Amino acid sequence: MRVVTISATYGTAGSQIGPAVAERLGVPFVDRAIPSAVAEELGCTLEEALAHDDRAEHGLGRLFSGAMRLPTVTFGGVDMYVPGAMPLAPEEFVRHTERLLKEMARDQGGVFLGRAGAVVLAGHPGALHVRLDAPLRRRVHQTATLGSMSEREARDIIEDNDRARTAYVRHFYRVDPSDPCLYHMVLDSTTIPIPACVELIVMAAEARG
Repeated sequence: MRVVTISATYGTAGSQIGPAVAERLGVPFVDRAIPSAVAEELGCTLEEALAHDDRAEHGLGRLFSGAMRLPTVTFGGVDMYVPGAMPLAPEEFVRHTERLLKEMARDQGGVFLGRAGAVVLAGHPGALHVRLDAPLRRRVHQTATLGSMSEREARDIIEDNDRARTAYVRHFYRVDPSDPCLYHMVLDSTTIPIPACVELIVMAAEARG
């Protein structure tokens, strides 16, 4: 079964490329199912799980990237005192997320977006690890164009997401997610058209398998 992990900086179309690759390879696209499965397994709410997820709008990475300095942090519009805001230990959530990723990769294969997949599944036989990245100015332009917003707004969104996701990976795995040594392929999907990126990843995954 094919296994592909995709680490995507904001503005590089990871949420478009991932599902397309999964469809071509005939395996599940695994993204939003992770926090739902962890919530069910741990007996917590989906909101609690999302507060710990690296791809969620108010995920844990944002605490590590700066909000820990504040006495309160906002989750879903509700102000909460940080030490008591998360009864679910972050390490416990990450441990369960890792186990689910490994089980899914072993049992059904899949294209896994985010959540330090290249690190968690580094030892999985035949897995392909991909990084989608591009210079900030091109990601800003692409995000502004696709999202019908100003480039200033796009830059703020990108920089916030970059800080949060990098903080999550560095905190739990002590690696820099931009390190090319973690990946078999690094693609600039702001200059290489999305269909071509999909084709390249599919070809590489089939060759790895």
